[in-house]
Amino acid sequence: MFERVTIHAADLARSGALLAAVIPALGPGVRSHLALVPTASAATATRGLHVGLAAADPAAVEAFWHAGLAAGGRDDGAPGPRPQYRPGYVGAFLLDPDGNSIEAVHHDAAPAVGAVDHVWLRVADLPAARAFYLALAPRAGLVLRHDGRERVTLAARTGGGSLSLICDEQPAAANADLALLVADCGEPDRLLDPDGNRVSLVDR
Repeated sequence: MFERVTIHAADLARSGALLAAVIPALGPGVRSHLALVPTASAATATRGLHVGLAAADPAAVEAFWHAGLAAGGRDDGAPGPRPQYRPGYVGAFLLDPDGNSIEAVHHDAAPAVGAVDHVWLRVADLPAARAFYLALAPRAGLVLRHDGRERVTLAARTGGGSLSLICDEQPAAANADLALLVADCGEPDRLLDPDGNRVSLVDR
């Protein structure tokens, strides 16, 4: 579903040190689908984003969390079962220097280690965001899994992965880059969602 997710970091050295510490903890030979790029100021940094990265096993989830705390990440949820998400789900959460939530997650349907299991985007206008991402869904092989007043979730038809759009009291996510795998990207291949996040369509 996700070819990559890119965070624009206000302090590339600090954010890079955190990722360099936690990504290897996800499992052996991991290839991360989470990328960092520098940004000119805090105003253009990615904020309000949640990314879940697949871990090899529950022990890797715990190793991710401890490595992140040692590298200066902030605790956003200790390692442990999260059965409210799905049976067998184990997760641990950290905040990066810009306040984005990075999670290590393990469950039976998770994608390859290091791949993006899910993204949560807080949005300012849920109907507008829903319409935008539903328009892309057929090309990206996504189906509507949950359609509520405060949350809409699109899931990959095959291969795992999901995108949730959440409307609550928190500010909308901004300045994130999402690259979605599609069968035929066509034109245009780079879009802006209603909150200004960049969405790229990448050929499988």
